[in-house]
Amino acid sequence: MNFTVVNRGLQVGAIRIVGVSSSSVFLIGDTNTISLSATFDTPPEALIVGAFVPLAPQ
Repeated sequence: MNFTVVNRGLQVGAIRIVGVSSSSVFLIGDTNTISLSATFDTPPEALIVGAFVPLAPQ
């Protein structure tokens, strides 16, 4: 397979994003590194960190 890349100038006037899927990348131009991150859209009171079982008094 022969693949030829020709880099030219790029100009973007406007961008409108209506929705985002659970896994998406929006890229204009070149990149050397893409870093991944995660976030929750869960309310803070619904997020349980650690053990949920209450400890019995000794």
